[in-house]
Amino acid sequence: MCGICGELRFDGASPDAAAIRRMSEKLARRGPDHEGLISDGPLAFGHRRLAIIDLTPSADQPMVDKELRLSLVFNGTIYNYKELRSELVEMGYTFFSEGDSEVILKAYHAWGEKCVERFYGMFAFAVWDSRHATLFLARDRFGIKPLYYALDGASLRFASSVQALLAAGGVDASIDPVALHHHFTLHAVVPAPRTILNGVKKLPPATTMTVCATGEITQRTYWSLDATRPAQTLSEQDWLNATRSVLTRAVERHRLASDVPVGVLLSGGLDSSLLVGLLADHVDDLLTFSVGFEDVGAGAEKADEFEYSDLVVERFKTRHHKYLIPNSEVLKRLPEAVACMAEPMVGQDAVAFYLLGERVAEEVKVVLSGQGADEVFGGYFWYPRMDAAAGTPLERFRLNYFDRDHAEYLEMVAPAYHVPDVTAELVEQALAGPKADSFLDQVLRFDATTLIVDDPVKRVDNMTMAWGLEARVPFLDHELVELAARMPPSLKLKEGGKFPLKAIARGLVPDAVIDRPKGYFPVPALKYVRGEFLEFMRAILLSDTCIKRGLYQRPYVEKLLAEPESHFTRIQGSKLWHLALLELWLQLNVDKPE
Repeated sequence: MCGICGELRFDGASPDAAAIRRMSEKLARRGPDHEGLISDGPLAFGHRRLAIIDLTPSADQPMVDKELRLSLVFNGTIYNYKELRSELVEMGYTFFSEGDSEVILKAYHAWGEKCVERFYGMFAFAVWDSRHATLFLARDRFGIKPLYYALDGASLRFASSVQALLAAGGVDASIDPVALHHHFTLHAVVPAPRTILNGVKKLPPATTMTVCATGEITQRTYWSLDATRPAQTLSEQDWLNATRSVLTRAVERHRLASDVPVGVLLSGGLDSSLLVGLLADHVDDLLTFSVGFEDVGAGAEKADEFEYSDLVVERFKTRHHKYLIPNSEVLKRLPEAVACMAEPMVGQDAVAFYLLGERVAEEVKVVLSGQGADEVFGGYFWYPRMDAAAGTPLERFRLNYFDRDHAEYLEMVAPAYHVPDVTAELVEQALAGPKADSFLDQVLRFDATTLIVDDPVKRVDNMTMAWGLEARVPFLDHELVELAARMPPSLKLKEGGKFPLKAIARGLVPDAVIDRPKGYFPVPALKYVRGEFLEFMRAILLSDTCIKRGLYQRPYVEKLLAEPESHFTRIQGSKLWHLALLELWLQLNVDKPE
C-alpha cells in the first residue's frame, strides 16, 4: 500500500519541492490511486496512494491532523487498527476517516515512539510533529515495507525506493565495498543500514528514528526475537495446537483489514496451499493465482507446479487464474523487472513475481503470499545440513550457505573493492547474540530477522508493488514468529522440515501437496543459463560500460562465461547470473537514474 517520500532540512532552507516531485514520480507505480504533496517549514512530504482501507478521499495522504499538529505518510497495513481505534476513542480522540492511517497519527500522539509496539502489521511511515519540529520514522518488525534514506549535513531525504532517492539528486552512488561483500556472499542480502550504494542507507527492521530539525538523530530498536525455550515444558501437541491457533488468527487479521477483495498467490507448495485451506470457508469465490514457466531442456528443473496447485483449486473450488509464461517473454521483460528492484536481487523468483504481479493486479489489489514459512519453520535443505556439520557456528553456517568463499570473492572483484572477510564477521556476531538456546535457534533467528528481510520479503514487495498490488505475508505475523522461535528446532525440522505446518495441513490440504518434495518458484532459464539467456548475460558482462566500471576481474568473468552451467552457489544459484544481475541493475538504475 503506497509509496512515501520526504525531506527535512537542517540548514534553515526550504525543502526542494522539485526533488520531492521527482521522488514521487518514481513511486507512482506503488500507488496509482492518488498523489499528495505538502510542505511545512523545513519539512516536505510526498505520497502515492494505493487505496485498500477507507477508499474515500478522507484517507488520502499526506494526512494532516491540524488539531494535533501532526502529519503522516504511511506505506503498509496495520491489521489491528480497529481495536486500536476503539481504544483511542475511549481515550477521547475523534476521527475524521475510517482507515488505519489516522490510527497511526492518534497512536503517535497518545503513546509517542512506543506506538509501534502496539501495531500488528507491515509498515514504513513518517510522522512530522510540528509542535516539536521532529520527524519520526518507523519500520515494521520484519522490514516487510521498505524505508531508504540519504543523509548529508544539510538535510535528510527518505523514500520507499533507492530509485526515488537517486531521482532527487545529490546522492553518492559509488559502491560500498562492505555491502558488495555481503551482496555476493549472502545471495544479494545487504543487512541494514547499508545498501550497495555509499550514499543510501535503510532503516533497520524493528527500528524507529527520530530526527530533529536541528539535525540530531536518535534510533531505537523496539523489538527483538527470543529463541529460547519457555519455562513451562510443552508437549508436541501443545505446540501444534498453539501454532494452529496463532496462524488462524494471523490469516484472519490479514484477510479482514481490507475494503477490497483479497486473493492468494498459489504456488502449489504447502505454505500458500495452507493459506487457501484456512481461508476457503470464510471467503466466497476465493481468487487464486499461479504462474509457470518453460523448461529449458535436459538437466533443468520442472518450471511449473501446476500439478499441485490444480489439486488445491479442485479441493477448495477457488476461482483460479493460471498463467504460463514463455521464456521469450521472461527475457524480454527481464530489464523491466530489474529496473523496478529497489536493490539488486538475484533470486530467480523476482522476475516470476513481477510477471505474475502484472496479471494479478488486473483482478485484485491485495493478495496473501506464503513467504516466510520456510525461514520461520525450518523448511530449507540447508538447515539439517548445518545442524549435522562440525565446527564453530560460523563454520557450520558458512559451509552450507555462503555463495562463495572469501578467496573466490577476492578473485572475482577488482582490488579496489577488496575488504577483509566482513560477512563472516557480521554472521559470527549475529549468531552469537543473546537469547538463543542452540545453534539452529541462532540460525533461524538470523534468517527471520535479517536474511529474509533483504531476500524473499523485499523481492515480493518490490515486484508486486511495481503493479500497485499489495502482497501480505501472514507467516510473518510477529506473534506467529515469536511462537515458532521458542519451539524446539527438532520439532520444526521433523519429517523434512516445517512439521508443524504439515501437521496443521493434514486433512485440510491434499496429502500430495503436503508430502511432495520441497519446491521453489522456478525460473530455470536464470539458473541453467544457455541459449538467448547466455547471450544476454554475455552482452552485459562484456559491455563497454561493465568493463569501464572495473568492478569484476576479467579472468573470473571469462571463466564463468566459458562454463555457465558449472558454477553454482551452495544453495544452487547461478554465479553467472549473480554477476550479470548486479551489472544490469547498476546500468539501469544508477548510470541512468533519471
